[in-house]
Amino acid sequence: MIRIGVVGVGHLGQHHARKFQSIEGACLAGIYDRNQTRADEIAAKLNTKAFESYEALLGSCDAVDIAATTTAHYELAKPALLAGKHIFLEKPITSEMAQAEELLALAEQKGLIIQVGHIERFNPVILKVEHEIGEPMFIESHRLSTFHHRGTDVPVVLDLMIHDIDLILSFVHSPVTEIRASGVGILTPSIDIANARIEFANGAIANVTSSRVSMKQERKLRFFQRDAYITMDFQAKQVRVLKKSADIMKYLPQILMGSTDINPEQLIDMQTIDVSDSPRDALSMELESFVDCIANHKTPIVDGAAGTRALDIALKIIKQIQTKNQKFK
Repeated sequence: MIRIGVVGVGHLGQHHARKFQSIEGACLAGIYDRNQTRADEIAAKLNTKAFESYEALLGSCDAVDIAATTTAHYELAKPALLAGKHIFLEKPITSEMAQAEELLALAEQKGLIIQVGHIERFNPVILKVEHEIGEPMFIESHRLSTFHHRGTDVPVVLDLMIHDIDLILSFVHSPVTEIRASGVGILTPSIDIANARIEFANGAIANVTSSRVSMKQERKLRFFQRDAYITMDFQAKQVRVLKKSADIMKYLPQILMGSTDINPEQLIDMQTIDVSDSPRDALSMELESFVDCIANHKTPIVDGAAGTRALDIALKIIKQIQTKNQKFK
Protein backbone atom coordinates (compact mmCIF):
# COMPACT_ATOMS: atom_id res chain seq x y z
CA MET A 1 0.00 0.00 0.00
CA ILE A 2 1.47 3.36 -1.07
CA ARG A 3 1.01 6.06 1.54
CA ILE A 4 0.30 9.41 -0.11
CA GLY A 5 0.18 12.83 1.50
CA VAL A 6 -1.58 15.78 -0.13
CA VAL A 7 -0.07 19.24 0.21
CA GLY A 8 -2.41 22.18 -0.36
CA VAL A 9 -6.10 21.38 0.04
CA GLY A 10 -7.67 24.33 -1.71
CA HIS A 11 -10.09 24.00 -4.62
CA LEU A 12 -8.09 21.24 -6.37
CA GLY A 13 -6.21 19.63 -3.52
CA GLN A 14 -9.32 18.65 -1.58
CA HIS A 15 -10.49 16.59 -4.57
CA HIS A 16 -7.07 14.96 -4.92
CA ALA A 17 -7.19 13.89 -1.27
CA ARG A 18 -10.72 12.52 -1.65
CA LYS A 19 -9.79 10.53 -4.77
CA PHE A 20 -6.80 8.85 -3.13
CA GLN A 21 -9.13 7.36 -0.53
CA SER A 22 -10.76 5.18 -3.18
CA ILE A 23 -7.77 4.31 -5.40
CA GLU A 24 -6.68 0.69 -5.14
CA GLY A 25 -3.15 0.33 -3.84
CA ALA A 26 -3.11 3.81 -2.31
CA CYS A 27 -3.68 5.06 1.20
CA LEU A 28 -4.25 8.72 2.10
CA ALA A 29 -1.65 9.28 4.83
CA GLY A 30 -2.97 12.75 5.58
CA ILE A 31 -2.91 16.34 4.41
CA TYR A 32 -1.00 19.54 5.04
CA ASP A 33 -1.94 23.13 4.30
CA ARG A 34 -0.36 26.35 5.53
CA ASN A 35 -3.87 27.40 6.49
CA GLN A 36 -4.38 25.13 9.49
CA THR A 37 -8.07 25.99 9.76
CA ARG A 38 -8.61 24.86 6.16
CA ALA A 39 -6.55 21.72 6.75
CA ASP A 40 -8.59 20.82 9.86
CA GLU A 41 -11.85 21.41 7.96
CA ILE A 42 -10.93 19.12 5.04
CA ALA A 43 -9.41 16.51 7.36
CA ALA A 44 -12.67 16.34 9.30
CA LYS A 45 -14.64 15.95 6.05
CA LEU A 46 -12.40 13.14 4.82
CA ASN A 47 -11.76 11.54 8.19
CA THR A 48 -8.01 11.86 7.77
CA LYS A 49 -5.15 13.54 9.63
CA ALA A 50 -4.18 17.20 9.23
CA PHE A 51 -0.44 17.46 9.89
CA GLU A 52 0.81 20.57 11.63
CA SER A 53 4.04 20.69 9.61
CA TYR A 54 5.15 19.67 6.14
CA GLU A 55 8.11 17.79 7.63
CA ALA A 56 5.76 15.67 9.71
CA LEU A 57 3.70 14.77 6.63
CA LEU A 58 6.85 13.82 4.70
CA GLY A 59 7.85 11.52 7.51
CA SER A 60 4.56 9.63 7.26
CA CYS A 61 4.21 8.99 3.51
CA ASP A 62 5.88 7.38 0.49
CA ALA A 63 4.78 10.03 -2.02
CA VAL A 64 3.31 13.52 -2.01
CA ASP A 65 0.71 15.20 -4.19
CA ILE A 66 1.51 18.91 -4.36
CA ALA A 67 -1.59 20.90 -5.23
CA ALA A 68 -0.42 24.19 -3.73
CA THR A 69 -0.10 27.45 -5.64
CA THR A 70 2.36 27.35 -8.57
CA THR A 71 4.86 29.69 -6.97
CA ALA A 72 5.24 27.25 -4.05
CA HIS A 73 5.86 24.13 -6.17
CA TYR A 74 9.65 24.26 -6.09
CA GLU A 75 10.00 24.95 -2.38
CA LEU A 76 7.68 22.02 -1.62
CA ALA A 77 8.95 19.58 -4.24
CA LYS A 78 12.68 19.87 -3.49
CA PRO A 79 12.52 18.78 0.18
CA ALA A 80 10.15 15.96 -0.79
CA LEU A 81 12.66 14.61 -3.32
CA LEU A 82 15.52 15.03 -0.86
CA ALA A 83 13.46 13.00 1.60
CA GLY A 84 13.12 10.22 -1.01
CA LYS A 85 9.45 10.80 -1.89
CA HIS A 86 7.86 10.39 -5.31
CA ILE A 87 5.93 13.53 -6.27
CA PHE A 88 2.84 14.51 -8.19
CA LEU A 89 2.98 18.22 -9.06
CA GLU A 90 -0.04 20.11 -10.29
CA LYS A 91 0.68 21.95 -13.54
CA PRO A 92 2.79 23.85 -14.31
CA ILE A 93 5.72 21.92 -12.89
CA THR A 94 7.25 25.15 -11.50
CA SER A 95 7.21 28.83 -12.36
CA GLU A 96 10.86 28.95 -13.52
CA MET A 97 12.90 26.75 -15.87
CA ALA A 98 15.94 26.53 -13.58
CA GLN A 99 13.71 25.20 -10.80
CA ALA A 100 12.15 22.54 -13.06
CA GLU A 101 15.55 21.42 -14.34
CA GLU A 102 16.89 21.13 -10.79
CA LEU A 103 13.93 18.98 -9.74
CA LEU A 104 14.38 16.72 -12.79
CA ALA A 105 18.06 16.20 -12.04
CA LEU A 106 17.33 15.49 -8.37
CA ALA A 107 14.59 12.98 -9.19
CA GLU A 108 16.86 11.17 -11.66
CA GLN A 109 19.71 11.10 -9.16
CA LYS A 110 17.48 9.53 -6.50
CA GLY A 111 15.47 7.27 -8.83
CA LEU A 112 12.18 8.98 -8.01
CA ILE A 113 9.07 9.69 -10.07
CA ILE A 114 7.80 13.14 -10.95
CA GLN A 115 4.36 13.28 -12.56
CA VAL A 116 2.93 16.63 -13.66
CA GLY A 117 -0.80 17.31 -13.51
CA HIS A 118 -1.55 18.02 -17.16
CA ILE A 119 -4.95 16.45 -16.70
CA GLU A 120 -6.14 16.88 -20.30
CA ARG A 121 -3.94 13.92 -21.30
CA PHE A 122 -6.45 11.80 -19.37
CA ASN A 123 -9.55 13.56 -20.69
CA PRO A 124 -11.95 10.97 -22.19
CA VAL A 125 -12.28 13.25 -25.24
CA ILE A 126 -8.54 12.97 -25.95
CA LEU A 127 -8.38 9.27 -25.12
CA LYS A 128 -11.22 8.57 -27.54
CA VAL A 129 -9.58 10.25 -30.50
CA GLU A 130 -5.81 10.17 -29.94
CA HIS A 131 -5.38 7.18 -32.27
CA GLU A 132 -6.78 9.31 -35.13
CA ILE A 133 -4.17 12.04 -34.73
CA GLY A 134 -1.18 11.27 -36.92
CA GLU A 135 0.85 14.18 -38.32
CA PRO A 136 -1.19 17.36 -37.73
CA MET A 137 -0.01 20.31 -39.80
CA PHE A 138 -2.29 22.99 -38.37
CA ILE A 139 -3.69 23.08 -34.85
CA GLU A 140 -6.07 25.60 -33.35
CA SER A 141 -7.05 25.82 -29.70
CA HIS A 142 -9.36 28.09 -27.71
CA ARG A 143 -9.41 27.84 -23.92
CA LEU A 144 -11.59 30.66 -22.61
CA SER A 145 -12.88 31.15 -19.10
CA THR A 146 -14.80 33.69 -17.06
CA PHE A 147 -12.78 35.52 -14.43
CA HIS A 148 -11.96 33.86 -11.12
CA HIS A 149 -9.28 34.83 -8.63
CA ARG A 150 -7.86 31.27 -8.63
CA GLY A 151 -4.70 31.01 -10.69
CA THR A 152 -4.11 34.76 -10.93
CA ASP A 153 -0.75 34.41 -9.18
CA VAL A 154 0.60 33.50 -12.63
CA PRO A 155 -0.15 34.73 -16.21
CA VAL A 156 -2.98 33.02 -18.11
CA VAL A 157 -0.31 31.29 -20.20
CA LEU A 158 0.74 29.25 -17.14
CA ASP A 159 -2.77 29.01 -15.77
CA LEU A 160 -4.75 27.87 -18.85
CA MET A 161 -2.77 27.92 -22.09
CA ILE A 162 -0.18 25.45 -20.82
CA HIS A 163 -2.82 22.67 -20.97
CA ASP A 164 -3.01 23.08 -24.75
CA ILE A 165 0.73 23.60 -25.13
CA ASP A 166 1.30 20.22 -23.46
CA LEU A 167 -1.31 18.50 -25.64
CA ILE A 168 0.13 20.01 -28.82
CA LEU A 169 3.69 19.00 -27.91
CA SER A 170 2.49 15.46 -27.24
CA PHE A 171 1.17 15.14 -30.81
CA VAL A 172 3.69 17.18 -32.82
CA HIS A 173 6.99 15.36 -32.60
CA SER A 174 9.18 18.13 -33.95
CA PRO A 175 11.25 20.95 -32.41
CA VAL A 176 9.70 24.41 -32.04
CA THR A 177 11.44 26.87 -34.37
CA GLU A 178 9.55 30.11 -33.86
CA ILE A 179 7.02 31.65 -31.49
CA ARG A 180 5.02 34.83 -32.01
CA ALA A 181 2.76 35.99 -29.23
CA SER A 182 0.56 38.84 -28.03
CA GLY A 183 -1.30 39.36 -24.80
CA VAL A 184 -2.55 41.85 -22.29
CA GLY A 185 -3.63 42.21 -18.68
CA ILE A 186 -7.18 43.42 -18.18
CA LEU A 187 -8.34 42.62 -14.65
CA THR A 188 -4.93 41.84 -13.16
CA PRO A 189 -1.42 43.31 -13.54
CA SER A 190 -0.43 40.03 -15.25
CA ILE A 191 -1.43 38.61 -18.67
CA ASP A 192 -5.15 37.75 -18.74
CA ILE A 193 -5.62 37.02 -22.44
CA ALA A 194 -2.99 35.68 -24.82
CA ASN A 195 -2.53 34.34 -28.33
CA ALA A 196 0.51 32.50 -29.62
CA ARG A 197 1.54 31.14 -33.00
CA ILE A 198 3.95 28.24 -32.57
CA GLU A 199 5.88 26.98 -35.61
CA PHE A 200 7.63 23.60 -35.75
CA ALA A 201 10.58 22.34 -37.80
CA ASN A 202 8.33 19.92 -39.74
CA GLY A 203 6.12 22.79 -40.98
CA ALA A 204 3.31 22.33 -38.46
CA ILE A 205 1.75 25.47 -37.00
CA ALA A 206 -0.31 25.86 -33.83
CA ASN A 207 -2.48 28.89 -33.12
CA VAL A 208 -3.26 28.94 -29.40
CA THR A 209 -5.62 31.33 -27.59
CA SER A 210 -6.38 31.51 -23.89
CA SER A 211 -8.37 33.96 -21.80
CA ARG A 212 -9.56 34.16 -18.21
CA VAL A 213 -11.61 37.32 -18.80
CA SER A 214 -14.16 36.00 -21.31
CA MET A 215 -17.94 36.14 -21.10
CA LYS A 216 -18.24 32.39 -21.65
CA GLN A 217 -16.46 29.10 -21.10
CA GLU A 218 -14.99 27.51 -24.22
CA ARG A 219 -12.49 24.69 -24.55
CA LYS A 220 -11.98 23.53 -28.11
CA LEU A 221 -9.08 21.95 -29.95
CA ARG A 222 -8.87 21.31 -33.69
CA PHE A 223 -6.34 19.27 -35.64
CA PHE A 224 -5.94 19.53 -39.42
CA GLN A 225 -3.87 16.83 -41.09
CA ARG A 226 -3.54 15.43 -44.60
CA ASP A 227 -6.14 12.72 -44.11
CA ALA A 228 -8.53 14.26 -41.58
CA TYR A 229 -9.98 17.20 -39.70
CA ILE A 230 -10.51 16.40 -36.02
CA THR A 231 -12.37 18.75 -33.71
CA MET A 232 -12.78 18.33 -29.96
CA ASP A 233 -15.17 20.18 -27.69
CA PHE A 234 -14.16 19.57 -24.08
CA GLN A 235 -17.21 21.42 -22.75
CA ALA A 236 -19.73 19.39 -24.75
CA LYS A 237 -17.57 16.24 -24.38
CA GLN A 238 -17.88 15.61 -28.09
CA VAL A 239 -15.50 14.72 -30.92
CA ARG A 240 -15.97 14.99 -34.68
CA VAL A 241 -13.70 13.31 -37.18
CA LEU A 242 -14.04 14.33 -40.83
CA LYS A 243 -12.27 12.34 -43.56
CA LYS A 244 -12.40 12.09 -47.33
CA SER A 245 -15.21 9.79 -48.41
CA ALA A 246 -14.24 6.33 -49.58
CA ASP A 247 -16.33 7.13 -52.68
CA ILE A 248 -14.51 10.37 -53.53
CA MET A 249 -12.84 8.87 -56.59
CA LYS A 250 -16.29 8.26 -58.05
CA TYR A 251 -16.88 12.01 -58.08
CA LEU A 252 -13.36 12.98 -59.24
CA PRO A 253 -14.29 13.50 -62.92
CA GLN A 254 -17.11 15.87 -61.93
CA ILE A 255 -14.83 17.72 -59.52
CA LEU A 256 -12.17 18.18 -62.21
CA MET A 257 -14.81 19.47 -64.62
CA GLY A 258 -15.90 22.05 -62.04
CA SER A 259 -19.36 20.60 -61.53
CA THR A 260 -21.54 22.50 -59.05
CA ASP A 261 -24.00 19.63 -58.64
CA ILE A 262 -21.96 17.75 -56.07
CA ASN A 263 -23.19 17.81 -52.50
CA PRO A 264 -20.15 18.39 -50.24
CA GLU A 265 -21.52 15.72 -47.90
CA GLN A 266 -20.88 13.19 -50.68
CA LEU A 267 -17.15 13.94 -50.44
CA ILE A 268 -16.79 13.70 -46.66
CA ASP A 269 -17.36 11.00 -44.07
CA MET A 270 -18.12 12.49 -40.67
CA GLN A 271 -18.10 10.58 -37.39
CA THR A 272 -19.50 12.21 -34.25
CA ILE A 273 -18.47 10.68 -30.93
CA ASP A 274 -20.15 11.61 -27.65
CA VAL A 275 -18.16 10.81 -24.51
CA SER A 276 -20.47 12.51 -22.00
CA ASP A 277 -21.43 9.13 -20.59
CA SER A 278 -17.83 8.05 -19.97
CA PRO A 279 -17.75 6.07 -16.70
CA ARG A 280 -14.27 7.41 -15.81
CA ASP A 281 -13.21 10.93 -14.94
CA ALA A 282 -9.84 12.41 -15.85
CA LEU A 283 -8.72 13.18 -12.29
CA SER A 284 -9.29 9.61 -11.10
CA MET A 285 -7.38 8.21 -14.08
CA GLU A 286 -4.54 10.69 -13.61
CA LEU A 287 -4.05 9.85 -9.91
CA GLU A 288 -4.50 6.11 -10.52
CA SER A 289 -1.75 6.37 -13.12
CA PHE A 290 0.55 8.02 -10.56
CA VAL A 291 -0.02 5.19 -8.07
CA ASP A 292 0.49 2.58 -10.81
CA CYS A 293 3.77 4.19 -11.92
CA ILE A 294 5.12 4.08 -8.37
CA ALA A 295 3.97 0.50 -7.74
CA ASN A 296 5.26 -0.86 -11.05
CA HIS A 297 8.26 1.41 -11.67
CA LYS A 298 6.76 2.95 -14.82
CA THR A 299 7.46 6.30 -16.46
CA PRO A 300 4.42 8.59 -16.08
CA ILE A 301 2.47 9.60 -19.18
CA VAL A 302 3.23 13.20 -18.23
CA ASP A 303 6.62 12.93 -16.57
CA GLY A 304 8.82 15.76 -15.35
CA ALA A 305 10.49 16.10 -18.75
CA ALA A 306 7.12 16.59 -20.49
CA GLY A 307 6.08 19.13 -17.87
CA THR A 308 9.36 20.99 -18.35
CA ARG A 309 8.97 21.09 -22.16
CA ALA A 310 5.53 22.66 -21.78
CA LEU A 311 6.88 25.14 -19.24
CA ASP A 312 9.73 26.12 -21.58
CA ILE A 313 7.34 27.06 -24.39
CA ALA A 314 4.96 28.82 -22.00
CA LEU A 315 7.75 30.96 -20.52
CA LYS A 316 8.99 31.88 -24.00
CA ILE A 317 5.47 33.01 -24.90
CA ILE A 318 5.26 35.10 -21.71
CA LYS A 319 8.66 36.66 -22.32
CA GLN A 320 7.74 37.65 -25.87
CA ILE A 321 4.46 39.20 -24.71
CA GLN A 322 6.17 41.15 -21.93
CA THR A 323 8.93 42.37 -24.26
CA LYS A 324 6.40 43.48 -26.87
CA ASN A 325 4.20 45.25 -24.31
CA GLN A 326 7.23 47.03 -22.81
CA LYS A 327 8.25 48.21 -26.29
CA PHE A 328 4.88 49.80 -27.01
CA LYS A 329 4.31 51.38 -23.59
